[in-house]
Amino acid sequence: MRRSALALLPLLVAGVVHAQDAAHKLADDAIIVDTHIDAPERLVSHWDDLGLSAPTKEFDYPRARAGGLDVAFMSIYTSPEEDVAGTAWQVANTQIDHVEAMVQRHPDKFAIVTSPKDVERLRQGGHVLLALGMENGAPIGDDLKKLAEFQARGVRYITLAHGEDNRIADSSYVDTAKWHGLSPFGEQVVKEMNRLGIMVDVSHVSDDTVRDVLALTDVPVIASHSGLRHFTPAFERNLSDDLAKAIAKEGGVVQLTFGTVFLDAKLGAATMERRRHVSQMKLAGKSQAEIDAYAKQWGVENPTPVVHVDRVLDIIDYAVKLVGIDHVGIGSDFDGVDGELPEELKSVADYPVIVAGLQKRGYKDADIRKILGGNLLRVWAAVEAAGKP
Repeated sequence: MRRSALALLPLLVAGVVHAQDAAHKLADDAIIVDTHIDAPERLVSHWDDLGLSAPTKEFDYPRARAGGLDVAFMSIYTSPEEDVAGTAWQVANTQIDHVEAMVQRHPDKFAIVTSPKDVERLRQGGHVLLALGMENGAPIGDDLKKLAEFQARGVRYITLAHGEDNRIADSSYVDTAKWHGLSPFGEQVVKEMNRLGIMVDVSHVSDDTVRDVLALTDVPVIASHSGLRHFTPAFERNLSDDLAKAIAKEGGVVQLTFGTVFLDAKLGAATMERRRHVSQMKLAGKSQAEIDAYAKQWGVENPTPVVHVDRVLDIIDYAVKLVGIDHVGIGSDFDGVDGELPEELKSVADYPVIVAGLQKRGYKDADIRKILGGNLLRVWAAVEAAGKP
């Protein structure tokens, strides 16, 4: 005899509630490390007290605790334009000041963390731990000594380049290939980062740069916030299968990101075209007004598609099969992609959605813990242990 849909409804609801409870329980207990949150730049441009609810941002303390976030790498971002203007050093230090001020304002909620050895102790009492990652090596300028200065301020990874080639390395976003990988100075930077115990981040850089880094580094590297080019063939900002496997082979970890552009093939291809066209406009001496007009029209012609968490889960599945469970993590890019995110992943409150999806797909809790933060902590510890600052 068939049971009616109404009779089954309580069982279905109970199953959903149980799954949600299990996901939240694991998210609360596991150490979640997100290696890329762009809060500092947004604090400078539009300040909010992130110890309180900040609805216009994707990271704040209440939602971080709701999502189980333990270690949030604050992205100290400087642009290629600031590099050219010579202001990158000042901008980076100003952003670090803002992160430190957040901790001073709310010592009961936030703490700075500079070593994986301190994570378990410092996260007690509900603290969200703030680590620092520098997105773009531009603030170093031409001075290797600045690496030690930033290490002393708490910077624990550096993304070598960003949207354009710089003094250190080539970017994935342009095809100028100024150095065909690392520059001679960039080689010194990688070696000095190894010595200081600063993780080398190969997100944003060209394929040749990744290869050069892997040939040179003495310790594992990370991709702090990247996707996989398998899903976005024309979006060269994402990692190819071969490069992802090479990073894993050397003990590193690929931190997968949530931004729509990293997930959708059509948007990724259009974004690469836009980036390269803007680069060409700059080289041709076009005005900022002309560049802004082009970017505005591009946005009209390329609306952001709706994507769902299943796309992120598919990419995690693929990555795990490709490089192994010990080499996959998360680097959301919250506050860095202008809200262009999967429907179910809109803020730091939503990590349990990832957990629930992985549990539903049959992942063991021990393996989920690795993805959430265990793998990154292992690499961070290895880099720290090898350093001799």
